[in-house]
Order: sequence, then structure tokens, then C-alpha cells
Amino acid sequence: MFLISVFCSSCGQNQRKGQEIIINSENKGVITSQGPKWITRNVIQDRQGNIWIAAFDGVFRYDGKSFLNITSKVTSARFFSILEDRKGNFWLGSIGSGVYYYNGKSFQNYTTGDGLSRNNVTCIYEDRTGNIWVGASRYDGKSFQTFTAKDGLTNNNVNSIIEDKTGKFWFATTGNTFVYDGKTFSVFTHDGKPFTNVRSIIEDKKGNIWLGGSDGLWRYDSRTFTNFTKKSVADIIEDKNSNIWTCSESAESPASVGSETGNIQAWALSRYDGNSLSNKKPTVSEIKNKGMIFGFLIAFDGSIWFGGFDGVHRYDGKTITDFKNKEDH
Repeated sequence: MFLISVFCSSCGQNQRKGQEIIINSENKGVITSQGPKWITRNVIQDRQGNIWIAAFDGVFRYDGKSFLNITSKVTSARFFSILEDRKGNFWLGSIGSGVYYYNGKSFQNYTTGDGLSRNNVTCIYEDRTGNIWVGASRYDGKSFQTFTAKDGLTNNNVNSIIEDKTGKFWFATTGNTFVYDGKTFSVFTHDGKPFTNVRSIIEDKKGNIWLGGSDGLWRYDSRTFTNFTKKSVADIIEDKNSNIWTCSESAESPASVGSETGNIQAWALSRYDGNSLSNKKPTVSEIKNKGMIFGFLIAFDGSIWFGGFDGVHRYDGKTITDFKNKEDH
């Protein structure tokens, strides 16, 4: 039996601590040589160098030798997003079961009953002051404040959040993209049209805003917009050398390839050379994959981890390894 307790503050709306699950010998995670076998949405690396993977069959931690499914005996929830906060605690976003807070000793589960805007948590972000944004809900360590259409945020299905160097927040949703100045949300537009279904937003070292989604890859320098591809983009990363990486439909986009999930377009990890980004045609190189790529990570050692329909994969500069079988296969 799990040791479960529910805490509720006596004052203030939504000031509940959620459902707490203490880790014991019966619900400790399962160690395996294999990674997730199902849809893998996001991959991060913690400050200790461990790889954390949010997948539909659990949250996995890889220490370089083996995988630990830390949620397998706690919940059957499907996981989508993951964040390590500045204190070293983890926030695990699920599909349908809210967010789980994990401090290494216990889990706490927060849902709409605790103030979340929705139980599908596809984005978690920590701002400069230490607030945790769980989609459209901001957690200050005590309670959740949820932003709605009354504040100008007309879509609470949030794909990506950043706080830029000026202190403004950018919210990419399945609908419009919004800019929040601390008081109001405004729809972000280009030529009078909103950016819709943006999947990823980043700010690069120079302060440019990059947006990737169903309308391709765009850069905004506070004055002008530049489009780099019209192919659908799922994620964006800037590396230490100022190169921009995306996971997107392959530039060559050959005929759809077969998979267990049906016919899907070939995707690729694309690298836009940082020294050529001011050119009309920047230098782009691709690492092709036979299926769709979701979130990805450039690890400390330079390897690239990415999620797909069939689990997690690692590219070491030469080969792509999946972890469906034993590590040394």
C-alpha cells in the first residue's frame, strides 16, 4: 500500500498542497536496461548529468548505465513535460492527471482541484523570481494563480513559455501566441495575423525571439521578422556556439514512411549555422530520422537525445541508438 495523505490549507482559495505519496520500498522505481517503449515527448538533463525522459509509459532517469522508471509504481499517468527547478526538485507534467512535484523522497500531485487551469500539462517553466508556471497557472510556492480570458489569455492549452531579457513573458498556445507584460496579455502578430499553434519559443543570446510551429521557423529581432523554413517545427534549441537547432519535417520531405502509427513524414534534427544566420540562405545540416521527432536535448557531452513515437533515441555524432533493447545492442 502507498502511504498517501492529503493536505488542505484553511485559508485562501486554491492553497492546497495536493496529494502526497511517500516513496517506500513498495513503490520505489523500477530499474531496467531499456528506456521508454511508448511516445516520448520531452528530454532534459539535470545538474548532476542524469537524463530525464517524460514518456507515456512513465518518467525515466538515465544515469549513464541504466534507466529508472521513477513513476511506474506510483501512477499510470502518461507524462509529457518535465522541469528541474533551481532547488533541484522536479515537476512532471502529465496528460489528464495534472502535475507531479518530486523531491526525491515523495511525490505531490496537483490537479484542477488545487487550482491548475487544466489537467493536461504540456509545458512547465520557472521564471527568474522562482515562480513555477504550469501552463496558464503560476505557482508561488503556496498557491496557484490561473490566468484566463479575463486577463487576455484566451487559450490555456500552453505549448511553450519563456521570460525574455526585458521581463516580458511569451506564451505559445495551440491557438494564438501571447506576450504578457505583467499586467495584460496581448496577441503577438505579424502583418496583422497572429502566430498560431507555435510549439516552441526561445530567446537567443542576442535577444532575438525564435518561434517554431505549424507555420515554420521564424526569428523576431524586435523590429523585423525572418522566416527560415515553412516546414512544421516542434522544438528549438540554441547551443553553446550560437547555432540554432530544430526538430522539424525534413527539408527534403520524402514520401511518407511506414510506421506502427501509420504513414508519417520523415523528420530531422536541423542545425542552422550561427555564423550564417544573417545570410539569405543560412547553412543548414540535417540528421534524418524515419519518424516524427518531439522534444530533444543537447547533452553536456554533445550527444543529442530526442523523443519519438517509439521511445527515446541518442545521436552520438555517428549513429542513432534506441533503447528498446539492452544498452549494448
